[in-house]
Amino acid sequence: MNEDRTYQSQRNRMVDEQLFSRDIFDRRVLDAMRRVPRHHFVRPEDVHLAYADGPLPIGLGQTISQPYIVALMTQLLELKGGEVVLEVGTGSGYQAAVLAQLVREVHTIERHAQLARQAEMALAELGLTNVCVHVGDGSLGLLDYAPFQGILVTAAAPHVPQPLLDQLADSGRLVAPVGSLGGQVLECWWRSGGNYRHEVVTPVAFVPLRGKHGWDEDW
Repeated sequence: MNEDRTYQSQRNRMVDEQLFSRDIFDRRVLDAMRRVPRHHFVRPEDVHLAYADGPLPIGLGQTISQPYIVALMTQLLELKGGEVVLEVGTGSGYQAAVLAQLVREVHTIERHAQLARQAEMALAELGLTNVCVHVGDGSLGLLDYAPFQGILVTAAAPHVPQPLLDQLADSGRLVAPVGSLGGQVLECWWRSGGNYRHEVVTPVAFVPLRGKHGWDEDW
């Protein structure tokens, strides 16, 4: 069996055992998770763990999220295919690559220039031309490209940053981990005109969102 078939087999097992067997039912999300090579986004020394059921470090105190969490957050956006989506916290680029399979355009913002460059290269190597990587304070969003039909935040804030809610399109959905540095809950928000509602989905643990509307560097 060649390398490509080996990784595809690992992805299929990941989807069947970690996602479909839980509560990931969106067929488009499952197909995207089967297609995107997670091993392409991890450190060389962690390739053998690329499809394991857990997060992995990617450097600079950041992580690539557990496959289940990537799939769950993506599913909660209820994407149909024509959306423009914002991701806050590019990290390795893996989540952006999954989103790119499902929407028209992805804008992803990362505060660490080094990680942004690495993610941009990894995405380009896969031929993903509908992802634009930005460097900056993700808690401010990207006003120049708003509104977004979906916003996905991959770092935890004490509350959902107001600029992100403001940049959410009418009928758009936002998914973000919210809480203390010790632990958070995943929240899903909906916008209807000037009104918002949200629900708590599940307990989670994410690295902190740093920035004007996130945690200070001293915490």
